[in-house]
Amino acid sequence: MDCCVIPLRHGGLSLVQTTDFFYPLVEDPYMMGRIACANVLSDLYAMGITECDNMLMLLSVSQKMNDKDRERVMPLMIRGFRDAAEEGGTSVTGGQTVINPWIIVGGVGSVVCQPNEFIMPDGAVPGDVLVLTKPLGTQVAVNAHQWLDQPERWNKIKLVVTKDEVKEAYQEAMFSMATLNRTAAGLMHKFQAHAATDVTGFGLLGHANNLAAQQRNEVAFVIHNLPILAKMAAVSKACGNLFNLVQGTSAETSGGLLVCLPREQAAKFCSEMKSQSSGPGGQGAAGGAWIIGIVEKGDRRARIIDKPRIIEVPPRGSQAANQDNSSTSPSPSPNLL
Repeated sequence: MDCCVIPLRHGGLSLVQTTDFFYPLVEDPYMMGRIACANVLSDLYAMGITECDNMLMLLSVSQKMNDKDRERVMPLMIRGFRDAAEEGGTSVTGGQTVINPWIIVGGVGSVVCQPNEFIMPDGAVPGDVLVLTKPLGTQVAVNAHQWLDQPERWNKIKLVVTKDEVKEAYQEAMFSMATLNRTAAGLMHKFQAHAATDVTGFGLLGHANNLAAQQRNEVAFVIHNLPILAKMAAVSKACGNLFNLVQGTSAETSGGLLVCLPREQAAKFCSEMKSQSSGPGGQGAAGGAWIIGIVEKGDRRARIIDKPRIIEVPPRGSQAANQDNSSTSPSPSPNLL
């Protein structure tokens, strides 16, 4: 599971706890702190938990940094982490800082819950619909942005994407990764979600397989649609087998929630995600949720069909995003619902 759930001795309560950390992947230290915090909290949100009682921050300072860089970068990273925690209604009360060859940032999230405050990720049934709450392609966007200064790598993708499109995708990926999945966690209760997980390092298919394997019922997940940051599917294809984005194994960082919802609730979940994401502090034009597949009777595995529908998700603020405002959650095709 995404979190450990530890029954406590008192009053039918449980301690739900998670930890996560990784290396920096964006250039902005403040945004990197926000992304790290969002990534930790996502494990709680994947179980429908909307409140976190306490956070700790884990920080490794690189011994290769000089004093000037250290004094500029690390406070920004800490501030970003704390600001994201505050946005999530919690606070950072401590942690651990060490010297290391590499910068590492992460944390711990803890909450004491009653049974009705979390959703165990094992209740999917045949007929459920799979919904994803953030677009895929963050790893591809981050790498493509790094390649802008590496001619030998840029030459591999320059025929399918412009430099401006790469910069826009990178900005969109950064804001997406820094966005909390808290809204989706709350809506999981409202729309009777049966199971969920967050999509991170194993990619969409990896986490879908992990979730399918945990189900009490004999079910399989079939994925038909892939919402992907604009142009990143083409970039991935141009790179051969480096990312395997459309195959579902490209790593994501602080990705969306993959949620199993009753068939009659899925479209309403997506609609409410869209309406809540477009307000102040929301996910903007790229926010919302997408119906990506179905749950059927099967062998507790997940698969992506041979030719999935690619949904190009435009960057927020773009003309395409504004035109797409009313259709971020596409109408389910007949073969899904």
